[in-house]
Amino acid sequence: MPHEARDGQVLLVGAGPGAADLLTLRAARAVESAQALLYDALVSDEVLALAPAHCLKIQTGKRAGRASMKQSTINRLMLRLARRGLGVVRLKGGDPSIFGRVGEEQAFLAAHGVETEVVPGVTAACAAAAQFGFPLTHRGQARRVTFLTARLEAGALQMDWGAAADPQTTLAVYMGASAAGEVAKALVGVGRSPRTPALAVVSAGGPEARLARGELAKLGDLVDEAETGPVLFVIGDVAGFSAAASSMESALAASA
Repeated sequence: MPHEARDGQVLLVGAGPGAADLLTLRAARAVESAQALLYDALVSDEVLALAPAHCLKIQTGKRAGRASMKQSTINRLMLRLARRGLGVVRLKGGDPSIFGRVGEEQAFLAAHGVETEVVPGVTAACAAAAQFGFPLTHRGQARRVTFLTARLEAGALQMDWGAAADPQTTLAVYMGASAAGEVAKALVGVGRSPRTPALAVVSAGGPEARLARGELAKLGDLVDEAETGPVLFVIGDVAGFSAAASSMESALAASA
């Protein structure tokens, strides 16, 4: 598999949760060799700094609830730059295959004869689990993980929540800060206990990451309107492990 962008090719690269040392080696090499870089708003300055000085850098936005470049415009830009013979890197926060529209971009470029390669990255749920000391699956408590987005359309959640009713399913809810109350109501309505442990993680994986703990019924209380940064909710019994990890860290610090 190639590690560098080639003429007429577009690499669809996962930038991970923000820290440059959480990039895969392949992703780092792709950024370092990019001739044109189209990057999302959540990509950190630390990662962007890896691009060469001569690289053409274009910020595309793509952050929930904020103005961003239209997907059709991004598609046309990638095509135009690739046809100029440039090594194009489309850099996305997290992993391209987790709510990154990678399928749409691949299909568009393939229809116009442009080769693509996807370079995976660390997604926010995995980064949050590692950073705050909880698993996403756990024997006897969580046998599956479901990745969801929570966006309101016409004031209502456009989602079938039935699959989320299983108490042994860990839910990782992306882009749900503005719909936290509706998410909680929907999940309780399909059978999840109101007392199910829940976490809100802001800027997962980064040095500025913050964690709030609570229960499903009060999911909305975990989101402070003054917070900045992307919010990820983790809902399920495994969320209780973060409190245990925090208590252990406090005990070790006190005994030191």
